[in-house]
Amino acid sequence: MAASTAGAIKARLESLQFGVPAFRDGPRPKQAEPYIVVQEGMPAGLDLTANGDFGDPNAEINIVETVVVDLVQQARVKTGATTTKNTERYGLAEAIAHALHGCTLPAHPAKVTAVRVTDIDRIPIADNKVRHSITVQVNRVLLREEVVPQ
Repeated sequence: MAASTAGAIKARLESLQFGVPAFRDGPRPKQAEPYIVVQEGMPAGLDLTANGDFGDPNAEINIVETVVVDLVQQARVKTGATTTKNTERYGLAEAIAHALHGCTLPAHPAKVTAVRVTDIDRIPIADNKVRHSITVQVNRVLLREEVVPQ
């Protein structure tokens, strides 16, 4: 079982066997492309459509957590003095988004009620790399352990 939302998404992506390693918060030093980075700690707020009685200290609190999944790939490789060949796996970001959208994240320690992909951006970055940034919203229960120190 994963300890966090990022861990649950990482576990889901690794189970799909896209042949791309996934990391939380950043890749290993000198990691070759392609790779996936799952970043949590993004905005989270109350799920206003699913919260119950705020006067009950034991009421279930539901939140919407935003997670960003970055796919980093090499754009092209040099094949000659003046020629290059594309190495970017077109469609991989969309396949990742499709695999996440609507899944239940069974490795998450909290009850997950919805996973929605809301955006995919393609961002060229330095050094012949391209990043696809996939924004994911996860509706889930806020665990008491996340609020009350153990």
